[in-house]
This record gives sequence, C-alpha cells and structure tokens, in this order.
Amino acid sequence: MPVLKNARHESMAQALAKGKTADEAYALAGYKPDRGNASRLTANDSVQRRVDEIKSRVAEKAEWTAADRLSALKTIFDSHAEKDARVAISAIAEANKMQGSYAPVKREHSGPNGGPIQTVDLSNVSPDDLDRLEALFGPLAGGSGDDDEGDPSGEGEEGG
Repeated sequence: MPVLKNARHESMAQALAKGKTADEAYALAGYKPDRGNASRLTANDSVQRRVDEIKSRVAEKAEWTAADRLSALKTIFDSHAEKDARVAISAIAEANKMQGSYAPVKREHSGPNGGPIQTVDLSNVSPDDLDRLEALFGPLAGGSGDDDEGDPSGEGEEGG
C-alpha cells in the first residue's frame, strides 16, 4: 500500500505504528484533541492497512539477525577464499568484530615522540608566583581544591 494521500492520515498511521496511543497519534497528526474522532480514524480501514504495512516492514528489517549476518559473511568468505584473500580476510575480520573477538580500542594521548605528557605541580606555588603565571598565560585551568574553585576570575573572597 502506498503512502496515504491524506497527509494527516499518513502521519496518524506512522505515529500508531510507532506505538503511540490513538489520542497521541491524532494530536501529532495536527488534529484538535478529540477522543471519539481519534478512535474513529484509528479504525479507518486505509489507516489500519497502512499501520499494518509499516509494522510489517519494520518486522522484516528486524528479521536480519546476527546469525543471518554471520552466515552472509561466511558465504562471502567461502566464495572469495581462493580468488581474493583480501575480501576473505575482511569477512573474517567483520565476523570477529560481531563476535567481540577484538578488545575495545583504547585511545591514549601522549607527549612529544610518544612520550608522557609533561605536567607541572602548582599546588605548592606561592600566590605571587601564581599571579605572575596568570599574567603570562591567563587564568589557570582547574582548581587546586581550595574554596575559590568555582570562581572563574581566580580571585577568591579573601579578607572581604
């Protein structure tokens, strides 16, 4: 069945197929809320046939199971193992990914030449030194854990 000619009826059918109630679907289709009219339109033959068609298409897509995908990859492997090793190896790799054979990818950041990222501990730096650093580099990112951590200006309420 093709898309319904009445756009509101089509919208109602789409919403019903997604599991919305008749009242919700009716409102989503652009109608004023009316339980009786929502019920009548839901019972409309063309709307019902359209909802059934949409649901069956979704069910067909869901039927492509993991076992089906593995079987298809095995078929690809079998048909290309002798002719094209790259395709066969790719099929094996995809099957392995599906089965969880690969460890999760771990991403790490590193410093120059793959070495560690250099850090500097500023927790014991004097307030005067911090002021000079901030004058050079701007406000320092992150807090040291003291009371002014939430103050983006870096100026706590000292003395007041």
